[in-house]
Amino acid sequence: MEVVIAESPDHVARICADSIERLVRTERTPTLGLPTGSSPLPTYRELQRRYERGDVSFAGTRCFLLDEYVGLGAGHPQAYRSFIRREFVDRVDLGEHALFSPDGEADNLLAAAVDYDRLIADHGGIDLQLLGIGTDGH
Repeated sequence: MEVVIAESPDHVARICADSIERLVRTERTPTLGLPTGSSPLPTYRELQRRYERGDVSFAGTRCFLLDEYVGLGAGHPQAYRSFIRREFVDRVDLGEHALFSPDGEADNLLAAAVDYDRLIADHGGIDLQLLGIGTDGH
């Protein structure tokens, strides 16, 4: 493990975006694990800037959400799937087909979680997982 101490949120975003860009450029079908929340937003903005400049393409990239609210439909504005579409996926060349999330509306949440884990495994696992730090430290 490498620990990098960054000077600011923008510096963190550049470091994270560098890692993601390197993966997307080198893997044929890269798989990202994506969180929601405010701390990854600067990274998403940096990746969007790089995409808009033509520095990187996310075509062929798959994205798996870290989690989802139980009881909210995928189209609900507060659902994590809606958040990640609004804040990242819809701003770059990723399509809805490339975004996977847990089923927060499943009747059997344990079975849905097992199915989601299997889906991730069937896609070769997560190549790079981006995480955030919540205001309460979680």
